[in-house]
Amino acid sequence: MTDPYTIAAASAEQLARLTGFDSHQIAVVLGSGWAPAADAIGAPDAVVPLAELGGFPEPTVPGHVPAVRSVRAGSNRALVFLGRAHLYEGHQPSVVVHGIRTAIAAGCQVIVLTNAAGGIRRGLRPGQPVLISDHINLTGQSPLTGPPPPDGSPPRFTDLSAAYSAKLRAVARAADPSLDEGVYAALVGPHYETPAEIRMLSTAGADLVGMSTALETIAARHLGAEVLGLSLVTNLAAGLSDQPLDHSEVVAAGQQAALRMGTLLAEILPRLA
Repeated sequence: MTDPYTIAAASAEQLARLTGFDSHQIAVVLGSGWAPAADAIGAPDAVVPLAELGGFPEPTVPGHVPAVRSVRAGSNRALVFLGRAHLYEGHQPSVVVHGIRTAIAAGCQVIVLTNAAGGIRRGLRPGQPVLISDHINLTGQSPLTGPPPPDGSPPRFTDLSAAYSAKLRAVARAADPSLDEGVYAALVGPHYETPAEIRMLSTAGADLVGMSTALETIAARHLGAEVLGLSLVTNLAAGLSDQPLDHSEVVAAGQQAALRMGTLLAEILPRLA
């Protein structure tokens, strides 16, 4: 099979067989260093190695675990992915968004995307969760390029004017009124940005910067799912601090905030679907 939608449908069928649940309502993708947050979300009823589903590459990035959990969240059943694939690992966009397409094929109509991000806007601080209100896709790629989607799929000319659901952000703020929000800029990486690039991003309206999320959002919106984006500020962006940027410190910051983030997600997830 080479069609990414067919591959995702096959992965969803395998997921149902291995978890014992015919459908899920919510999918959560955890960012760098967030795996410990999964424990705070809830005890899993099933844990499935991604290698057993097909279509998922082995992670090469510290802080990403190749497994998905099936967890009860109130009256909803959630898939919790303990990591993701990135463009900078050499993957095609279709591989980067395979988890999203699999989750939607498994029944999920709400996608919660989390990430570790650099803070650009003044006032953002490490350890702070920020709701994503919009994104700037500077990867130069889209999961909707290439052959058209198969018959029965929505057209690939997807409207992104409401990429991140205002309704879901309101639900999240009801759970935690202190949540700020901002615009996320997605770059390919894996290198961090230069101070000049950060000044450019700030001028363009970006509040946060990272190396994921945008392509997953595009894929989710194409298939009609609603998206809630949540960044954890793990560091100040280049040029805004005297400290050098280091991925191990980004992962460590995520791990330090994992309990808080998991508790927040545990509050939010039962209210989303």
